[in-house]
Amino acid sequence: MPAYVIVNADVLDEEAALSYASVAQRSVLGHGGRYLVAGPTPEPVEGTWDSARLLVIEFPDMDRIRQWYSSPEYRRAMEIREGKVLVGMLFVEGSPPEGFSLPA
Repeated sequence: MPAYVIVNADVLDEEAALSYASVAQRSVLGHGGRYLVAGPTPEPVEGTWDSARLLVIEFPDMDRIRQWYSSPEYRRAMEIREGKVLVGMLFVEGSPPEGFSLPA
């Protein structure tokens, strides 16, 4: 079952953020992930949203997410961003509920 990483981020140091993004992206792609959304400015329409950036990354399954997150490649990315990019991250597993379909 597909699983997703949902990230909100606030950049304190743009140069460090670019370095982090480069290393993180290689680690994601190397573990079978693919970016579905990578937007710099979410537009809140209800409630509040405190982060300036949003990413949604799809992996084949939750095990692959956990392998990626604990990998040496991603640990290196986390070291680069420490104190320079504030990140909130969720792991969620799922596919549309049975009988649910999106309009064509």
